[in-house]
Amino acid sequence: MRRAPALSFLLVTVFLDMLGLGLIVPIMPALMAAVTEDATAAVRWSGLLGSIYGLLQFVVSPLLGRLSDRYGRRPVLLASLTCLGIDWLAHAISPGPWTLLLSHALAGAGAGTYTVVNAYIADVTEPESRARAYGLVGAAFGLGFVAGPAIGGLLGTVDVRLPFFAAAGLSFANVAYGWFVLPESRPGDRTTPLTLRAANPVGSLAALLRRPVLGRLACARLCSDIARTTHQSVWTFFLTAQFAWSTAQIGVVMATGALASAVFQARAVGPVVRLLGEKRAAVAGSLLGVGSLGGTAFVSVPWMLYILQAVGVIGSIGGAAVLSWISRTARADEQGIVQGAVTGVGSVAETLVPVAAGAVFGWSLAYASPGLIFVGAAVFAAASAILLVVTPDLRTSIE
Repeated sequence: MRRAPALSFLLVTVFLDMLGLGLIVPIMPALMAAVTEDATAAVRWSGLLGSIYGLLQFVVSPLLGRLSDRYGRRPVLLASLTCLGIDWLAHAISPGPWTLLLSHALAGAGAGTYTVVNAYIADVTEPESRARAYGLVGAAFGLGFVAGPAIGGLLGTVDVRLPFFAAAGLSFANVAYGWFVLPESRPGDRTTPLTLRAANPVGSLAALLRRPVLGRLACARLCSDIARTTHQSVWTFFLTAQFAWSTAQIGVVMATGALASAVFQARAVGPVVRLLGEKRAAVAGSLLGVGSLGGTAFVSVPWMLYILQAVGVIGSIGGAAVLSWISRTARADEQGIVQGAVTGVGSVAETLVPVAAGAVFGWSLAYASPGLIFVGAAVFAAASAILLVVTPDLRTSIE
């Protein structure tokens, strides 16, 4: 009786999180321009906000995961949602960029939502059902990001700060919903050690890498995150440079891809992973990513983008399969710290890759082909596939 409403809450949490983020995506440049009163400064401050968020998420995620192992998932998740609501509210009322920097730093330090959600799923689902659960989380993620920009754009026509008030309201409503609805999946274990060595990002990653299966899975996840973040960072710029598409055309292709991904992850990921097994599904997903990214590098006509996008959507089975594989490998009393370390790995990619990808893409526009950056992304996807191939299957090799 506890598990069904808990999983439903997690899906609502992820959906509302992404809906709130989607609300502010089309408005963020206008808000930063209004706050800084200078277009160049707005770009610099936007980059700084993103970097400080990713950096603090990397630093604090293992600690938040460990706290959820020791004291329970519920308090950490509710605290993270509260920090996010405070951040959006600060965006709505901030008179200057320094206030935004401080609030976004707080949100980054409290960004434990996905760490706790992934650990919570491991608590409340049987191992054979986890890939389906992670697929449903991916679907909620996609649906929130489909709906958010459209709603945010409409609200932004009324007032540039209104979408941020709406995002804050969604976050605080999520906190209230969780306070009254969410049961605790793991009451916590005060015997779980809470040490600086275990909870700092370097120590937690080092401990992860020392374990043969988890270490290889973490490296494979990093390569996959680099490929994904590279694609996300330059995708809209590539469409503009290669095909001179308008913002409306770009919006249509992005919404189509996000909606298709949400439907596929909700309906197909679980059955496919059960059929293939976690390892084969993970490898297949990475190889499909190689095909999608490599094909994008050489695409010459717009209709091919939809085919390549469909290949990428099917390749999303890899992400859910790897998360399920990681959760099956970790012990019950370390799901939080392991998922925190995995979140930290993603934070490294999200902090560093956009800067590097932007520089490479800018160089390729001047001296090479706009699609060159996707060759690099495909190489990282291939590296992820290789690491997954050489990782022992948990069904036959348990740490």
